[in-house]
Amino acid sequence: MSHIFWSNIFNRPTSELQSIVELWQDTPLFENIPTRHVQFLSKKMHVRSFMAGERIFQLGSQGAGALMVLEGSVQIRADTTELALLKLGDFFGEIALAEPEKRTADAYSVTNTRLVYFLKQDLEEWIEYEPRLGSRFLMNLSAILARRLSLANKEMVTL
Repeated sequence: MSHIFWSNIFNRPTSELQSIVELWQDTPLFENIPTRHVQFLSKKMHVRSFMAGERIFQLGSQGAGALMVLEGSVQIRADTTELALLKLGDFFGEIALAEPEKRTADAYSVTNTRLVYFLKQDLEEWIEYEPRLGSRFLMNLSAILARRLSLANKEMVTL
């Protein structure tokens, strides 16, 4: 048993960190990225809680990075049209990892929700430290963005 005076009270509980690592590893963003690197990045990520109905970000606001649902659910919408309903392990906002663009939709918590923020600044620092793996990550990100664009194009054709 650890003693309160000798433990680091600022560290995230191991089980939560491990859950975050496992969830990110299950995404195509971290395909072929070794676990120790996902752990390194996950330790820098921020967890934030939102109440049901709270706005996470607004269309046109500046994006700082990607987000992943740790608990609860998130609705992505444009005006009153629902574009996606996201749940545990789903990620969104990844365009901000590639380009300092404005957000392309609104995001709202549907239920009480906890999100993990992966900031572009942390990604850029890691890429300087690990350029080969950073290149792999950016290829993964490019493939995801290309897939989303392709799906959007198909959706527009069927309208």
